[in-house]
Amino acid sequence: MNKWMFLVEMFLCCLLLIACSKPLPLPFLSKGATVLAFGDSLTFGTGAKEEASYPAVLARLSQLNIVNAGVPGEITEQGLLRLEQLLEAQQPELLLLCHGGNDFLRKLNREKTINHLKAMIQLAKQRSIPVLLIAVPKLGLLLASDPLYEEIAKEEKLVLENDIIATVLSNTAMKSDTVHPNAKGYALIAESIYHLLQKHGALD
Repeated sequence: MNKWMFLVEMFLCCLLLIACSKPLPLPFLSKGATVLAFGDSLTFGTGAKEEASYPAVLARLSQLNIVNAGVPGEITEQGLLRLEQLLEAQQPELLLLCHGGNDFLRKLNREKTINHLKAMIQLAKQRSIPVLLIAVPKLGLLLASDPLYEEIAKEEKLVLENDIIATVLSNTAMKSDTVHPNAKGYALIAESIYHLLQKHGALD
């Protein structure tokens, strides 16, 4: 094989890898479409009034029916047990999945956290419900999203919001305590998700 053939094959392999890791497109959501925001206290809105939670702000921005299904203190094992019934009851057109923070705080087994998140995603996929994954920071002095979210998003071909929660929780002006945003922080999270939905074709 000559050098040029080798370079062409390498180029084609790179294109294939890029295509394989590209997230699947999100469906267009008409006004009033039901979206399930599923997670723990970050979804519930701990640290702010109910109307300032990120699902409530996102609902106003998008004119979607955002169902806030956040439960403070919940770990992914508990979330997995809760999700199936909610998907059946709500029949959402999109799942916003933001979970795992309490697993990190309790230093639970990392592989189990990954498996629980993947199982939640599969519950949605089995019902043809697309998933937008929202990353949560790992423990450490410098807050950054745990790499497991990027790994899962690539494997499952999901749209990923990888930075916004870590960005908010790195700014003391946007926090109500060490692990929760305030109203200003939740508003920024909602705006970031709103723009991501626009970028990937779910909203105009």
